[in-house]
Amino acid sequence: QVQLVESGGGLVQAGGSLRLSCACAASGCTFSRYAMGWFRQAPGKEREFVAAISRNVVNTNYADSVKGRFTVSRDNGKNTVYLQMNTLKPEDTAVYYCAADRRFGQPSVYSDSYDFWGQGTQVTVSS
Repeated sequence: QVQLVESGGGLVQAGGSLRLSCACAASGCTFSRYAMGWFRQAPGKEREFVAAISRNVVNTNYADSVKGRFTVSRDNGKNTVYLQMNTLKPEDTAVYYCAADRRFGQPSVYSDSYDFWGQGTQVTVSS
């Protein structure tokens, strides 16, 4: 079983930065077997894709709304994936979730592709 735990959320002013982390907490977790994705959900809105990274770090995907501002990375030795968020905007306010995908291939932008999810961490950007 894969247990994902996000951290690093909080309140920040527009233009500021945050770094989210997502760690695989279960003992024996083979983190490198999973592509990892970040999604977010704002109040009253559907969950949307933010960024994803392949197992071997080679491939990444980003939503157009965050390209150039957010960077996804991972450290398989630490069983952790990161989302560095710069130049934050009020519209980035949401609960951010990380997710793990057992499939091979390009990191998916579709939430249905992911098998395991974290509990989410709140990011609030004030104007």
